[in-house]
Amino acid sequence: MCIDFQNLNKACPKDFYPLPRIDQLVDSTSDCELLSMMDASQGYHQIMLAPKDRKKVSFVTSEGTFCYVAMPFGLKNAGATYQRLIDKIFRPQIDRYIEVCVDDMLVKSKKVQEHVKDLEETFSVLRKYKLKLNPAKCAFRVQSGCFLGFMVIQRGIETNPLKIKAIIDMKAPTCLNEAQRLTGRIAALSRFIFKSAEKSLPFFKTLRNAKTFK
Repeated sequence: MCIDFQNLNKACPKDFYPLPRIDQLVDSTSDCELLSMMDASQGYHQIMLAPKDRKKVSFVTSEGTFCYVAMPFGLKNAGATYQRLIDKIFRPQIDRYIEVCVDDMLVKSKKVQEHVKDLEETFSVLRKYKLKLNPAKCAFRVQSGCFLGFMVIQRGIETNPLKIKAIIDMKAPTCLNEAQRLTGRIAALSRFIFKSAEKSLPFFKTLRNAKTFK
């Protein structure tokens, strides 16, 4: 179910809590012998709303009026709220052996023999705060894997083959939206492309002159 919280979001002050930088998170995985990638199960729904605020996220259906008791998707500050919670509960572990970006978690270990202990501490925190994982999106004790859209390996990071394939399979842009989609996909791989800014300049010039797009 998807609820339009547009009016509520307009009335809510913006929460400027910072999200971690993805490039720093993936770069921190280099030289790690073992990795475990974990994904929270319906992460936002694991944060309960204060009873006094539940009426603010009420909605009407043919069956009656209902309200969320947990934080729903679509709220302006949901991402910042979840990141603040995760940063708080994992503060002793972050940067030491765990990296977290909203509902994506990665346990990294420099030595194989340390990995089980690192996982035990992580699971202990998750149990303490009753946070659940989605087993279908978890991978444990691997030497490489996809994290935040990048392929992380022991010697660093590599391009995600799926992102490359998405560009190769695209047809030549025929409208402004398709050109924007192409430049967005190229930008996601910019750190792997030599002189990316220079090579992408024709695309950006085209977007700046949107009215003359052909």
